[in-house]
Amino acid sequence: MTATESSVTGTEANKQTVRGLIAAMNAHERSALPEYLAAGVIDHNKIIHGEADEPGAAFDGFARQLTAFPDLAVAPQELIAEDDRVAVRLVVSGTHTGSHPRMPQPTGRRFEVEQIWIFTLDRGQISEIRAVSDRLGLFAQLGWDWPS
Repeated sequence: MTATESSVTGTEANKQTVRGLIAAMNAHERSALPEYLAAGVIDHNKIIHGEADEPGAAFDGFARQLTAFPDLAVAPQELIAEDDRVAVRLVVSGTHTGSHPRMPQPTGRRFEVEQIWIFTLDRGQISEIRAVSDRLGLFAQLGWDWPS
């Protein structure tokens, strides 16, 4: 196998890992997250409630999102990979019917925002997460106060 073939194979495998994570989130299969996220995954995004930027915090962050938004849907629009990185532009939507650290009382309101997630993979698992999202749009749609 040439270096190019090896790179393509690794890149495709990384894309499949990210697709698997998205499928697990859409199926609300929290128990499947360790298949895709390394135990010490670092989430530089701090999702939307500012959890610690420490190894493994992403598991709690994703679990909180699935609790607060039981109908959470993650719809990939583009998926681009190079070497050990995969970038995904997606539309995320859901209804706030569960408790959330930013707003413990559910608002019953729905949101839909565009996000870009960038994953770094190591040995077939996601080791780092960075993301950009329309947080102002999210907070406005859900009726949440902007954090001070």
